[in-house]
Amino acid sequence: MPHNIMTIITPSTKSHVDTEVIQVSSLSKRYGKLVAVKGIDFAVEPGEIFGLIGPDGAGKTTTFHILGGVMEASSGDIQILGKLPRDARLSIGYLTQQFSLYLDLSIDENLRYSAGLREVPDKVFEQRRRKYLRLMSLEKFGDRLAGRLSGGMKQKLALCCALISQPEILLLDEPTTGVDPVSRREFWDVLAAVAAEGVTVVVATPYLDEAERCDRIALMYEGEIQQIGTLAQLRESLGLQRLEVRTNQIAAAEQALHEATHNKQTSIVDVQTFGDRLDVLVKDPAIASTAVQNIFTQQQLQIEDIQTSEATLENVFVSRLRAAGNDPEFIPFPRVQQETKKTNREIAIGANQLRKVFGDFQAVKGVDLEIRYGDIYGLLGANGAGKTTTIKMLCGLLEPTSGKISLAGQTQNLRSRAVRQRIGYMSQKFTLYDDLTIVQNLQFYCGVYGVPTRSRRTKIDWVLATCGLVGRENMLTGQLPGGWKQRVAFGASVMHEPEILFLDEPTSGVDPLARRQFWRLINEFARSGTAVLVTTHYLEEAEQCNRMGFMVAGEVVAQGSPTEIKAAQPGQLMEIITDKTQAASNLLKTHLAPWRVSIFGDRLHLVLDHPDADISRIRSILQTEDININSLRPIPFSLEDAFIGIVQRTEEE
Repeated sequence: MPHNIMTIITPSTKSHVDTEVIQVSSLSKRYGKLVAVKGIDFAVEPGEIFGLIGPDGAGKTTTFHILGGVMEASSGDIQILGKLPRDARLSIGYLTQQFSLYLDLSIDENLRYSAGLREVPDKVFEQRRRKYLRLMSLEKFGDRLAGRLSGGMKQKLALCCALISQPEILLLDEPTTGVDPVSRREFWDVLAAVAAEGVTVVVATPYLDEAERCDRIALMYEGEIQQIGTLAQLRESLGLQRLEVRTNQIAAAEQALHEATHNKQTSIVDVQTFGDRLDVLVKDPAIASTAVQNIFTQQQLQIEDIQTSEATLENVFVSRLRAAGNDPEFIPFPRVQQETKKTNREIAIGANQLRKVFGDFQAVKGVDLEIRYGDIYGLLGANGAGKTTTIKMLCGLLEPTSGKISLAGQTQNLRSRAVRQRIGYMSQKFTLYDDLTIVQNLQFYCGVYGVPTRSRRTKIDWVLATCGLVGRENMLTGQLPGGWKQRVAFGASVMHEPEILFLDEPTSGVDPLARRQFWRLINEFARSGTAVLVTTHYLEEAEQCNRMGFMVAGEVVAQGSPTEIKAAQPGQLMEIITDKTQAASNLLKTHLAPWRVSIFGDRLHLVLDHPDADISRIRSILQTEDININSLRPIPFSLEDAFIGIVQRTEEE
């Protein structure tokens, strides 16, 4: 990192060094010539939830291995509870990315095995088993095999196993990757309860919206910590706010604002398309709002709405990476074919009363979908909702039990070569061959998709340049981190210029700048007429879609633009800050449905159907336990709030 960038790092605000349970100074780790961790410093206090945030390859897992005492540092000083990490291992609970569960053992057997390793006495084990299974809502499933649990339940069991020895420090390495938003929220509420009991939690996650639940956050990239602070400190250090601009002329508006920014005509710092709106990062909201309106007037564009919002953690991270010179160049796709001649009134992907039954189980129940050329449509749902089954049927990979499918204008022979070559598909499992080199994978997909020989070199060169892999094309694909594989897989899926593009969890593990580049490319394809169907658990990313559908138990229960779905939520989302966050959460969950109450760092989010009447009731409930309210205000629904509300209300009905 350039020397001048170091000055932007926010130092730790701690004043009592003797209270720190984790102290890391000048920590470095080398693997041969590769320096994975480059002299990082941070400290963690007791009972704190400390977030180590960054993409695949940032150095998070290496740091966790060293903190957990399973790997030695190359240099630096690391103290855990005043000891070397290897001497403090009995005081550490460590949940790795793979969870370390035995799938052919039951929940109780996994717990008993973990307790045995940590020499937990039988009497103490029974007490803790009851406590933690109840906390995780797993008390009714003790005899169920771990291999038969959902992703969210496996995640909770792994946390139980880490907690059974009642450690003082809990290390969680990307515990919620690939887990649906409902399970993720439940998991973070459990973490808050554990931290309230005095356990120190260090968690790594690539989800920036999830990171906002941490007490303090360290932004990590390429082995270095860019900045440390609370969410409020990080936002304040950025010194910018966000305008949400809604217009039905997104592409033209984005271009006009980019030109004004490039020419430094306004106080606009950054412009990004988000589905049905533009996010405009600005220094002064009042001045910038007037400037945006003037630009729209000059270009004869219509503004539907313009609102001021706080900057997101992604805004902070992206700005820091750009300041450090890490912003990749955007390289437009080298289109050889004429742009798709379809109009956005034509249906690219259609489903009518689509059903799929496996034995006695209805996985998909009468789904209706219409995705037009030029649409970016997000199909969202909890694990097991039926998304993957639906996509496999729409792709022609799985025969429906009943219903009709239209794909690229065809209703028959959806698996024919002619139809397949009009479709691009990027699966969650990357679809790349690990034992082939990067360039061999790309050459293979050129052949599979029938890319003309004369343009193959151009397309392959574009993928390599876009992925930042020029000069490393002969590396085995299996040696790439997950986030880099995602980039190559995306490139492989679009080289043949598909009319329809299926993207299943396309940006998992990808850094914020690369994610922005992904979505700029996706928007470029959509604007040229490609229909795009996306699945993602990252709901901040789902805002990039201009239309979406929420699936619950095999049915699509809500459809619309992100703005429409959030606006359709009944009631009001309230943010409440008290002097006893965990106690307030526990108390309110006994009076409200638990999903209506969630902890976000030092504050609570409450979903109230009748806020005028409910607020006075909330005040009375908290007063009975001498819990003081410091702040209470309405805030807009996020897409995550809307998703969880829709899922929970549907299940209640």
